Amino acid sequence: MNQLLKQILLFCVCLFPISGHAMVRSPVVTVDATADPLSEEGRAYADGDYKKAAKLYRPLAEKGDAEAQLILGSMYDFGLGVPQDYKEAVKWYRLAAEQGNARAQSKLGAMYDIGLGVPRDYKERGKWCRLAAEQGDAFAQLSLGEIYDHGKGVPKDFKEAVKWYRLAAEQGNVFAQEKLGWKYILGDGVPQDDVLAHMWLDIAVSNDFTPGRKIAVQQRIEQRDAIARRMTAEQITKAHELARKCSANKFIGCY
Repeated sequence: MNQLLKQILLFCVCLFPISGHAMVRSPVVTVDATADPLSEEGRAYADGDYKKAAKLYRPLAEKGDAEAQLILGSMYDFGLGVPQDYKEAVKWYRLAAEQGNARAQSKLGAMYDIGLGVPRDYKERGKWCRLAAEQGDAFAQLSLGEIYDHGKGVPKDFKEAVKWYRLAAEQGNVFAQEKLGWKYILGDGVPQDDVLAHMWLDIAVSNDFTPGRKIAVQQRIEQRDAIARRMTAEQITKAHELARKCSANKFIGCY
């Protein structure tokens, strides 16, 4: 292993709790419930009148409306209009998840991963994340990739991790795009390829529009530039061109 790669790996280890693993384990996941703005409860939610929204969503949730159950669960999860109560959040997420709601399945998986409202259980996390991932939920695909990447409740399998990271990355998930970049840096589950590593990190830099994420974006820039220092000018030009084409193709078929 050359000295530059050792430096990059050390940089990755130091940043990992911020830019990778901690993101997947955070209770504030990227599958937030979105209310129907045309309904009375939806307007209340959109207007930030969460107490009114909770009051209106509750009878719908109690009647078995999966979307209302998901939203009510999210409100308990984050303390919006109701006291924050993780057990109550899990209750409503589970009811929606058992009806096949992919976002609720993903949220429930995240709760098992963190151990909020339920004991931490990686097998349960994997079960619910897989159900959501197979329905196309990008956050669940990212989480399932992480499960295989680190062997949490399953045998470690880098190829399977890359499969799920790629599916999430193709939906524009910047964290999965960054993960793919690192897989190409390390050659885990894919052939080692600096050009594709640079491409995915470049895409993750330009694709992250989340407010308050300047530090994470700067970290990706530093990661990308560290790789560039061992690349030729021709390789860097190729990586930029591939990133441009990949973005134009909405991240599909970027190899």
